[in-house]
Amino acid sequence: MTNDSPALPGQSPARDPRKPVLVFGATGYIGANLVPRLLSEGCVVRASGRNRKVLAARDWPGVELVEADALQPDSLPGALAGVDVAYYLVHSMAAGRNFGRLDLEAAENFAAAAAQAGVRRIVYLGGLIPAGAESEHLVSRRDTGERLREGRVPVTEVRAGIIVGPGSAAYEVIRDLVNHLPLMLTPRWVQSRSSPIALANLLDYLVGVAWLDEAAGKVLDAGGPDYLSYEDVMRQYGEAVGKRPRIVRLPVLTPTLSAYWLGLVTAVPANIASALIGGLKHDLPANDAELRRLVPLKLMTFRESVAAALRAEQTHQVAARWTEGLLMFRGFRLDNAFYAKRAGGHAVGQASVQAVWQTVAAIGGDTGYYSMNWLWWLRGVMDWLVGGPGMTRGRRHPTELRIGDRIDYWTVLAVAPAHRLTLNFGMRAPGSGVMELEIDPEPAPAPPGHTRLTVTAYWHPQGVWGLLYWYALVPAHVFIFRWMTRAMVRRAQQIDAEGPTPAGGAG
Repeated sequence: MTNDSPALPGQSPARDPRKPVLVFGATGYIGANLVPRLLSEGCVVRASGRNRKVLAARDWPGVELVEADALQPDSLPGALAGVDVAYYLVHSMAAGRNFGRLDLEAAENFAAAAAQAGVRRIVYLGGLIPAGAESEHLVSRRDTGERLREGRVPVTEVRAGIIVGPGSAAYEVIRDLVNHLPLMLTPRWVQSRSSPIALANLLDYLVGVAWLDEAAGKVLDAGGPDYLSYEDVMRQYGEAVGKRPRIVRLPVLTPTLSAYWLGLVTAVPANIASALIGGLKHDLPANDAELRRLVPLKLMTFRESVAAALRAEQTHQVAARWTEGLLMFRGFRLDNAFYAKRAGGHAVGQASVQAVWQTVAAIGGDTGYYSMNWLWWLRGVMDWLVGGPGMTRGRRHPTELRIGDRIDYWTVLAVAPAHRLTLNFGMRAPGSGVMELEIDPEPAPAPPGHTRLTVTAYWHPQGVWGLLYWYALVPAHVFIFRWMTRAMVRRAQQIDAEGPTPAGGAG
């Protein structure tokens, strides 16, 4: 809705284009997609998250980045200063136990700070709430909205159920199950019904209500035109991707057992899967007549939503840093999990950034991997025995790097000299993997001249076999990256002592 757009029912005729719109929780799924949507409407956008590095990795042109945490009230005034509308998109599900209490504390802090800053409207994305809701996830979403409304700033709450789009936790659970389990043993909750909504439609609603006077203070359900059981959802997704899952319902699978089961057969983080399962035993209809009146849209059916989600991935429109599921880092396979399993290690030492980069840039080839080279060799032999490139050794240049270079069985995907090297895993395995080596000067209170090297492995499993493959490597991961980074930092210290030579350019 730019200023030149026709007014919607109840729309305030004026929106000050100079005032920023705050997306609080911009590193999350909805926030990461909402920021570019607001930019397309001509809004001045301020994006906030707990980690500025994650925000910066989004590479949003013209967006002001602010590091803030609703559980740290002192961080909020800077994020809210001068803001017209603030989108509140945070939750604490990833915190595990007691996330409901943390959600209420965060909402209270945010409402108070928004009032102090003179914010005109808070837009909060909640979840559809059934009668008699008991799940901590659903109750927390409901109570968070109520806590925000206790403040002085008018709140518009939009409630949605299943969001159909790449990276949505519920959508990714469905995708992992259908793609990799031809026979599904499911609990009774697969007969529960919901109103899935396309990501694009939900974003339209979130933008549409922000400047409607009539929407202030209201709780508005958002849903798509279909009211489907989870079994129907899985079958329709299967038709879209050429799968025909066989679904067998077992009454003995309780929500708790179902959560453990999902953790074993899908790559969705276990704490998020557990929180979602608690609400799946309810029907979740969307009573959306009021929202459809306020913001008239052509809503996509579930089939259309799935087609749009798959098309967005295939055309690289997913608004996420690669570690969250960009298709090229999943081997261009839609059946590789969106969410990545992670392992890594780091080391800090008194070494220059340039010396650490020289160490990173020389990895592989004749140099090897600095620690436990015998284990890297053994993995290569195993790959070679099944016809893979595991025994491939060598590189184009001993220190220079270019995108597309082969380093043994790795391929260089990204090079940011003196900062980051990203490598794609080339061995045969049930999934796709990336290893990233990242360099950062260590801030105070560390003594000057100290540098941190972090190595992180990301694995996008391909079904149950991909998960089993990852779990089998967990014991090795406990040690290999920790020892690797320590050895690399020691080598960097030797380079500094010897006097560094130019190396490791972007080619």
